[in-house]
Amino acid sequence: MQIIADLQLHSKYARATSPKMDLFEIARWSAKKGIDVIATGDWTHPLWFREITTHLKEVSEGLYSLKKPASDQDREVKFLLSTEISSIYSQNGRGYRVHNLIFSPSIEVCKKIIAELMRRGAKLMSDGRPIVGISSHDLLELILTIDENCLLIPAHAWTPWFALYGSKSGFDSIDDCFLELSKHIYAIETGLSSDPRMNWQVKELDNRSILSFSDAHSGPKLGREATVFTCNMKHEACNISYADIVAAIRQKPKSHLKIGYTIEFFPEEGKYHYSGHRVCNIRMSPQEVKKNGKICPVCKREMTIGVENRVLDLSTRDIAETDVLHKQNKNGLTFVGDREGKRRPFVSLIPLLEILLHLTGSPTGATRLYDSALNNLGTEFDILMSLPIEQIQSRQGPELANAIAKLRRREVSIEPGYDGVFGKIAIDISEPKEKNEKQDLLF
Repeated sequence: MQIIADLQLHSKYARATSPKMDLFEIARWSAKKGIDVIATGDWTHPLWFREITTHLKEVSEGLYSLKKPASDQDREVKFLLSTEISSIYSQNGRGYRVHNLIFSPSIEVCKKIIAELMRRGAKLMSDGRPIVGISSHDLLELILTIDENCLLIPAHAWTPWFALYGSKSGFDSIDDCFLELSKHIYAIETGLSSDPRMNWQVKELDNRSILSFSDAHSGPKLGREATVFTCNMKHEACNISYADIVAAIRQKPKSHLKIGYTIEFFPEEGKYHYSGHRVCNIRMSPQEVKKNGKICPVCKREMTIGVENRVLDLSTRDIAETDVLHKQNKNGLTFVGDREGKRRPFVSLIPLLEILLHLTGSPTGATRLYDSALNNLGTEFDILMSLPIEQIQSRQGPELANAIAKLRRREVSIEPGYDGVFGKIAIDISEPKEKNEKQDLLF
């Protein structure tokens, strides 16, 4: 049994987030996507925390569901108490800006963490993702002192501006950031601009879990990245708890769950994959940065150094193409893993709405086809990953079936993103033609 989890998102109380992002919207979109466990997000915000305690009930230890689901929600979705905190602080005479996820095992533990943050001067009403002057080390110490079952995970760990490894404001290692408490960092979240293969190059991540979540600010963005757990329980119900998820992330050998694989963006589509300077329309690959330096050739200011460059700066090994195994399952979905089988594999997807938008050229048309596809076929993850291509073609037409078949085979071309500009993906959706004929590109 598979459990798809997206444990990082933001509520309507966070900046630059859709005002529709209440618990019912989150649950409704999670059901459409095929997500089984979703983050509450933002439980440090007093108004959002009140909504959580009003509308959610505990259904298994540490996991919650809506007391009264929306009428159009066709499957139960469980919530995990997850929030994101922005730590902006100085350490050893240098400034840092790091975002961390905190998982809490219960409402009561959340209350204690909220009270302690307020005692230390945190302005929790200001944003769903509050800014605190507490170091990452001290934040970890705070939550573990309250309850050792809490979990802290560095969020979007490679993003230049607000991340553990960020080129603009981060550290060079987990030990540098968390000092003697680094043993309590069991995982990192990769962010949209990196994938597990990139992270496999960093030695200190060898024995830590590589997680992926969406960091969604609206319903349609849920599940654009996710982590898939597999269940070892013998009984059919597989009634998982918060402790089961945390044990899997900590890689406990006798845990009921384990991480099966992650669902990824193509990292080149992320808006910080390459280095560059958006204002001057300058984008550089790592090889070009190595050759030309980090200064923008137009304005002579330092460029934003992208995730791929930063990974290479901190890497201890090179993951060559010969070290990587691409393996298709019976549905044609390509899993990327290492040949030694030591790492959890991953798949790379494009959200279904994004595919349909470019097929139709119309947001209204894409939404109509999206609802039609879900009514005819199942959840979004069913369509993207598991349904037979022949079934998709018979019910939704050859264009969508062709695009998904090629996506599953990773047959895409990408123009990498840089300095806040998302990358662009192309899929050839035409039937085979003569080589000199123009091909039709999706995206």
